[in-house]
Amino acid sequence: MSVVEQVGERVRELTHFINGQRAAGASGRFNDVFDPAQGRVSARVPLANATDVGTALAAAKAAFPAWSETPPLKRARLMFKFNELLEAHLDEIAEIITSEHGKLFSDAKGEVIRGIEIVEFACGIPNLLKTDFTDQIAGGIDNWNLRQPVGVAAGVTPFNFPAVVPCWMFVMAAACGNTFVLKPSERTPSASIRLAELFIEAGFPKGVFNVVHGDKGAVDALIEHPDVAAISVVGSTPVAEYIYSESARHGKRVQALGSAKNHLVVMPDADLDQAIDALINSAYGSAGERCMATSVAVAVGRVGKELIARLVPRVRSLRIGGGMEPDLDMGPLITAAHRTKVTGYIEAGVAAGAKLIVDGRGHIVPGREKGFFLGGSLFDDVTPDMSIYREEIFGPVLSVVHVPDLASAIALVNAHELGNCVSLFTSDGGSARTFARQIKAGMVGINMPSPVPVAWHSFGGWKRSLFGDHHTYGQEAVRFYTRYKSIIQRWPDSIAKGAEFATAATK
Repeated sequence: MSVVEQVGERVRELTHFINGQRAAGASGRFNDVFDPAQGRVSARVPLANATDVGTALAAAKAAFPAWSETPPLKRARLMFKFNELLEAHLDEIAEIITSEHGKLFSDAKGEVIRGIEIVEFACGIPNLLKTDFTDQIAGGIDNWNLRQPVGVAAGVTPFNFPAVVPCWMFVMAAACGNTFVLKPSERTPSASIRLAELFIEAGFPKGVFNVVHGDKGAVDALIEHPDVAAISVVGSTPVAEYIYSESARHGKRVQALGSAKNHLVVMPDADLDQAIDALINSAYGSAGERCMATSVAVAVGRVGKELIARLVPRVRSLRIGGGMEPDLDMGPLITAAHRTKVTGYIEAGVAAGAKLIVDGRGHIVPGREKGFFLGGSLFDDVTPDMSIYREEIFGPVLSVVHVPDLASAIALVNAHELGNCVSLFTSDGGSARTFARQIKAGMVGINMPSPVPVAWHSFGGWKRSLFGDHHTYGQEAVRFYTRYKSIIQRWPDSIAKGAEFATAATK
């Protein structure tokens, strides 16, 4: 029986995963997990207390000495096996994601594939950890450096990507020789447990990867625990900033990715067919519940009128339904509460004077009347002072802003406090080069929506979309999950007699 099926009316009770096995929680507290397409509770997930977190960290701490001394080549071989298991269980993991998040099954499969790409990158860890050696920096003296694991690391991940974002963290941390405790979103907890089981099946030692579910109490326990050396988080800017500041106060290394308000700038010389397809995909895919979703279309000059005219029928014709059904464009939102939050933004946009030209409120899917569905919404005449422009909505709502020229578009994007990603659609190479160099965002697409870097590059924003010094995955992750050590060495037969009062390298 699939892990996402119910037995009669009985709701599944989930567990933590500690020291290589499923573990019941000590707190006695639980959170409901929903099937968003049906609008019903499908499982109960335990919420960890400080005792549960401490148990997981103790397992990770115990596993660290042996794992950190395991040769990188052996770690890589285990990653190859884990990669094989992920490919074999791709559909199963995607079905778990769809059942708890609501994204389309095809979209969920794409997420798992992006996670597999991270594992494939981590398989090269022997080469990634290579460092520099300099022979004879002075008479009989050599200098080289090492990258060594930081210790026990922890991660806090969001509900919208329950497989790939954990892979950004625990895969790269373990490849570098660290052990890990993951606190996934309590809204979409099951995928992380399945990943942990496959991790053990691949041959990784017990305690290298642990999962504890929970809310703010579990996060605070991770932040405050002295055995945690590094914390990575992906969440809203208030959450990321809180974890960053509190973790730094407790002396931890922190990598914290926050909110996004992503713009897609359409120039008059752009291929409008491509730009429209990009906006529909990026704004409404996964019901807008992506940190890389486009939420603002910036129409430059004369293109605005035609852009609106062609967007309207596309938004109205979005095919919406349950995630496992074929030939759909969009599934439900994660919870009824989140749907209420998104509709609140739509109401605020109308009250502020924006023109709501497609209204997705009240959308009903026949046969799934209790599902958390919301149709696509489209605003025109949006201005930077409106909350629908300033704040991340995280739903299927696209705002159109009009500017006269490229310089104005760049100024508009750069003035926003968030700088996650941005795209430009144009046929002019000069415009593209100017835009790429002058724009203040961490990820830039030219004639590409949602420019997610591949696994061997790194992911992250600028401004209040990122707190900390490192982006995630790729080479940046290797730097984050290791400490740099420089070693200078010489041997007795090269040492002159008597005390030396000058720096050796100057002699």
